[in-house]
Amino acid sequence: MNIENLEAFVYVVHFNSFNKAADALFLSQPSITARIQSLERELDVKLFQRDGRNVSLTEKGKQFLPYAQQILQSYKKGKQHLQRNQTTLDELRIGCTASVSAYIIPEILPRLKQQYPGLRIKLVTASTETILEKVLQKEIDVGLVRNISHPLVDSVMFYEDPIRLYVHQGHRFIEQPPSTMEEVGGQSLVFFECGSLDWIKLHRLFETLHRPPVIDVYIDNLEAAKKCIAKGMGIGFLPDLCVRKEVQDRRLFPIRIPSLASLSLRTNLISLKGEGAGIRKLFAEIPWDVGAADAASDVSLNVSMCR
Repeated sequence: MNIENLEAFVYVVHFNSFNKAADALFLSQPSITARIQSLERELDVKLFQRDGRNVSLTEKGKQFLPYAQQILQSYKKGKQHLQRNQTTLDELRIGCTASVSAYIIPEILPRLKQQYPGLRIKLVTASTETILEKVLQKEIDVGLVRNISHPLVDSVMFYEDPIRLYVHQGHRFIEQPPSTMEEVGGQSLVFFECGSLDWIKLHRLFETLHRPPVIDVYIDNLEAAKKCIAKGMGIGFLPDLCVRKEVQDRRLFPIRIPSLASLSLRTNLISLKGEGAGIRKLFAEIPWDVGAADAASDVSLNVSMCR
């Protein structure tokens, strides 16, 4: 019996829709229909009754559903068991966002190779959405992306990078740091925009201020944003991890504002549901401590992801 046909059957029941099941499985609607028809031929029964756009299980379909669910569950548990008992890994395919590729991967890969000398590593840099699709299509084993959820993916927090206000050398905030965001009002801002929820929170915070900051420059590139701030074009909010060297060289200075303490850029480790326990454990065992490299950074590794 074809597992993919069973999966299509269970998903159509779950979503009560052929189209929604197709979207969830990244298939076309005709492909889902073909899989259901194949399963019906194999069982020699009709599983669904279709009335226009409405879909309902036939009596035979209702009888078969718990068995299909049990088969899928047993199959996934079997794969998990094999994954847990896998002791060697020849190749690891990693997908990550541009910021992870620039600031995290160079810290991780040397340590990974040191622990597993024979491991071959393939790295793909792309957007969060593209990495998610590649995980679902089994083109990569694991993704390091911004916080995201999907019913077919296990997603656990890998690290959380605080977002702080940074100013250039000579700025008055270095000697007289603001205690509230209101004091930042009227300042020229270089705004790095990466699309995460925390950047949206910043925009909403600006809207509540009596005198919001003046956003002179929008930039979607971290390196360009850092250089513009260091050159005195304005002040800006940046993730700690990307500015470690600039802080050490005293070209950028972190300004701590209590009301921004909860803002952070979160990166999650994603893998296919039920299949990534071994890989997550692999990453959890990497002796990587970003915070130790820079006392100004509060980045922390969530080692609980191996659970």
